[in-house]
Amino acid sequence: MTAQEKSPYSTIEEVAKHYTVSVSTIRAWVRAGDIPKNTYIKIGQTYRIRIPLIDDALIPTPGQSA
Repeated sequence: MTAQEKSPYSTIEEVAKHYTVSVSTIRAWVRAGDIPKNTYIKIGQTYRIRIPLIDDALIPTPGQSA
């Protein structure tokens, strides 16, 4: 069982690995609002992110402009 299967929230490092980008990129996406606030929680300086919700937010649906 993976860490993601145990918890609905993933670390920023796990999210970066999932999208094959750097941790800095994920942080930039959060700051820019590309990752919606309803997809993560922030405790102190630590983010916990729900990858399935990010997938829905980042992948445009047909008819939606990118």
